Amino acid sequence: MTVTANRLEASHQNPEASAALEPRNVSELVGFTLARLGVGHVFGVVGSGNFAVTNALRKAGVAYTAARHEGGAATMADAYGRMSGKVGVVSTHQGCGLTNAITGIGEAAKSRTPMIVVTADTAASAVGSNFKIDQDGLAKSVGAVAERVHSPKTAVADTVRAYRKAVNERRTVVLSLPTDIQAAPVTGSTVLDRPLAPPQKIAPSQAAVVALAELIRKAERPVFVAGRGGRGAGPEIAALAEATGALVATSAVAHGLFHDDPFNLGISGGFSSPFTAKTISEADLIVGWGCALNMWTMRHGSLIGPKATVVQVDVEDGGLGANRPIDLGVLGDSAETAVAVLAALQGWGYRATGLRTPEMAAAIGQHARWNSEVTEDLSTSEVIDPRVLSRELDRILPTDRILSVDSGNFMGYPSAYLSVPDEFGFCFTQAFQSIGLGLYTAIGAAKARPDRLPVLGAGDGGFLMAISELETVVRERIPLVAIVYNDSSYGAEVHHFDVSDEELDVVRFPTTDIAAIARGYGAAAVTVRQVADLEAVRDWLAGPRDVPLVIDARIASDGGSWWLAEAFKGH
Repeated sequence: MTVTANRLEASHQNPEASAALEPRNVSELVGFTLARLGVGHVFGVVGSGNFAVTNALRKAGVAYTAARHEGGAATMADAYGRMSGKVGVVSTHQGCGLTNAITGIGEAAKSRTPMIVVTADTAASAVGSNFKIDQDGLAKSVGAVAERVHSPKTAVADTVRAYRKAVNERRTVVLSLPTDIQAAPVTGSTVLDRPLAPPQKIAPSQAAVVALAELIRKAERPVFVAGRGGRGAGPEIAALAEATGALVATSAVAHGLFHDDPFNLGISGGFSSPFTAKTISEADLIVGWGCALNMWTMRHGSLIGPKATVVQVDVEDGGLGANRPIDLGVLGDSAETAVAVLAALQGWGYRATGLRTPEMAAAIGQHARWNSEVTEDLSTSEVIDPRVLSRELDRILPTDRILSVDSGNFMGYPSAYLSVPDEFGFCFTQAFQSIGLGLYTAIGAAKARPDRLPVLGAGDGGFLMAISELETVVRERIPLVAIVYNDSSYGAEVHHFDVSDEELDVVRFPTTDIAAIARGYGAAAVTVRQVADLEAVRDWLAGPRDVPLVIDARIASDGGSWWLAEAFKGH
C-alpha cells in the first residue's frame, strides 16, 4: 500500500518527528523514505552537497552522529549495523567526501554489511566541477554496489531498490544523489506506508539435509564452526550440537556466539589457544555454519585433519567451497538447516554424547582460553607484558561489555584475553586488514549497544591514525575504555622482517605520550607500565564515567605475537 508523499510519517520517530512530514524536494523525499524503511542511525560529515538529505533523515527521527572524518563515519555505520541488526547510513559530500570514506566502505563491502552510503554527486551538467569523479566506478572497485537517484519521479523507487539490495543481498550500497536532482521539487510522489517485509530465509533441500545428517551420525569427533552467517543461528546450531555430541567454535567475527556453552572451544584460527587448535585439528567432521573456512579460521588448512570430512552451510552458492575443497556443500540458511537436520536425526532416533563428556568440559574450562595458559612475564619497571595487561583488564572491566579491536601485532591480546558476553559483544572490522579502524568501530558499536561498556583494543599506530575521532567520543559522552598497546612502532612489520635496525627505522617512532594527547581532547587518561598503575582504571569505573578513559599501556616486546606468523602466511 502507498500514500502520497505529503502524508509520509517516520517510523521509530521521536516525539518531535511524530507529525506528518511533507517533503519539499528530492533530498527530503529520499531521507524520509529511508527513515520509513527503518534505517537505524546515520553517521557523516556534512558539506553543502549532503546538508539537506542529512537534515531530512534527522527530521524523520533517525539519530545522527557527526564524525570528524568520512572514513570514521563509514566504519561507525558498519559497526553500528553489525551490532544492532539495523541498517546503518553514511552521509558524505560529493567527490572528496566519498573518497575520504572509501576505506571504511571497502571494509563494509568485504564484510557484506548491509549499509547505505548516501552521497551527493555532481550535476550531469557540471562537467568541469572539481568534485567530479566516477563515483559508481569507485564504489564498485571496493566491492560495493552503485545505485543512484535518477529523477524526482523515480526517487522513491531508487531509494527502495538501494535498501532492498542492502538488506536482501547483504550488500553495502552507495546511493548517489546528483545535486541538481536533489533540489528538484516533488509533488504527488508515492512512498511506502510501512517497512518492507524481511527477506525470506533460504531452506536447504531435503537431499542436503539427509546427507548432512548422515555425516553427523557417522562422526565420532564432530566440531561445528560458526561464522558471520551463523551469528543469527546460535540457538539452533547449539541445539544440534548438544544432540549430536559436537563441540562448537566460531570464526573471529562470530566470537561470543556460544559464550555460555561449556563445550565452546572459542575462536577457531590464529587466535586459538593451543588446546583449541589441537582439538579442532583432531575432528573427524568439521561443519562450517555461515563460515568461509578461510585461511584465517582454518590456519591455512592446518586445523583440518587429513581424514576430516568438511561441510559448509551457506546462503550463497558461490561461497560453497570458495576457499578450500569441501565434501558437502549445503545451500541454505544456517538456522533453517540446523533445525531441519536435528529433526531428521530425531526422526531416526539418533542422539549421541560424542565429545560432550565431563572430562572434555573440564579440559575446555582449563585450556580453551589464553587467559588460563601460563606464559613468561616479560614486564620490567618500564613496560608491561601485554598478556599480563590483558588478563588484569579482563578481571577489572565489567563483563557486560562490547569490545572492538583494531588491526596490528597487538590484536590477539584483546581478542583472545578479553571475554565477551555474546556475539553482540565483539566487533571485528578486519576484512580489509586496515589499521586505524578500531576507534571508529568502537563508536559505532557503542551507539548500537549503549547498555554495555564499550572497550577498544588498539595499537599506538592505529589509534594515532584515527585520533581525531576521540573528540567525537568526548562530545557524544561515550564512556569508552580505550586500551592502547603502545610499542612506539608498527609492531607487525618490526617482528615480521628479519632485517637491520636501520631498515626498521621506517616503522619505528619516538615514544608518544598518548595519555597527554587524550587529556587534550577532554578524556581521562592513565599511563600504565605495571599492574599497580591499573588502579586508575578501577577509580574511573567507580566514578561517573562521563568522559572516556584512554589507557596508554607501554608494552613489552613479545618478539612477534603468536598469531602473527599465521597471519603473514597469507601475504
